[in-house]
Amino acid sequence: MTFQISIQPSGRTFTAEPGETMLAAGIRQGIGLPYGCKDGACGSCKCRKLEGTVVHGAHQSKALSADEETSGYVLTCCGVAQSDVVLESRQVTEAGAFPIRKMPARVSSLERKSHDVMIVRLQLPANDPFNYRPGQYVEFLLRDGSRRSYSMANAPHNGPGLELHVRHMPGGKFTDHVFGTMKEKEIQRIEGPFGSFFLREDSAKPIVMLASGTGFAPIKALIEHMQFQGITRRATLYWGGRRPEDLYMDEWVRAKLLEMPHLDYVPVVSDALPQDQWTGRTGFVHRAVIEDLPDLSGYQVYACGAPIVVDSARNDYCELAGLAEEEFFADAFTTEADKAIA
Repeated sequence: MTFQISIQPSGRTFTAEPGETMLAAGIRQGIGLPYGCKDGACGSCKCRKLEGTVVHGAHQSKALSADEETSGYVLTCCGVAQSDVVLESRQVTEAGAFPIRKMPARVSSLERKSHDVMIVRLQLPANDPFNYRPGQYVEFLLRDGSRRSYSMANAPHNGPGLELHVRHMPGGKFTDHVFGTMKEKEIQRIEGPFGSFFLREDSAKPIVMLASGTGFAPIKALIEHMQFQGITRRATLYWGGRRPEDLYMDEWVRAKLLEMPHLDYVPVVSDALPQDQWTGRTGFVHRAVIEDLPDLSGYQVYACGAPIVVDSARNDYCELAGLAEEEFFADAFTTEADKAIA
């Protein structure tokens, strides 16, 4: 028996098979629900249940707490409908999502940008275009059946290959390979595109782009896309790292400032050492935004990085700075350490 899932206020509907998560059912039928990790770790798919019964699979409490679940919130990525369900989600996108595909990808180059960040460029099959929106991600399909997710750091017009930014997590089965034994011309299998993190072009509001660490990757794709499309909305990038070297493409951003007069840049370092000779902003990057822009009621925010940064930003911006919840777009990525994978 299938169940009908209705999304308010958009009125979009789809059906879910028995045992199928609501997110998987929506993706299968081209319904653009918001999501990030797809495994109950980030909370990007959290929304309010207005009607119906939902049973959750395994998930992390930071993504959905017991109190939130009692209050009627659900995670669509691990929530299975037990009846017809009505959800409230204001970030449902229009129909026309690109199809999700599996394909081989050849490693075309490896470029180390810092002691723990590698730029991995992938060559895709010729004469078989891979369509995606700037800000989306792909998953590497590992031989043991596990997956690793990385955002495209290049806009599609800068293809046809993909640029990915990989941070080394010591002990991580995939990142140890990237930083140890991965070779050019090696073949990997990927699947995508996934994610609901992309620029909403039907708005003229100024933009805050918030990135921590390699959360800069999808933000870079958004910047390239804005330049290519001639989008001149005022945008300010706040990029944070522990040390200056964590801002591993700082020169790239500064070059873009000369080409894009509507783009501003605020680098923020939280734990600079004396030898870094850092003279710029310090502290937590998400707090720097409120220090500069205490009223965000007229803005859109695009945030990507560690879940603690994204969650703190969402809470502070909406509760303290007047940002409308539906104008906060996030891709809270989870690391191999977050998923307790060795």
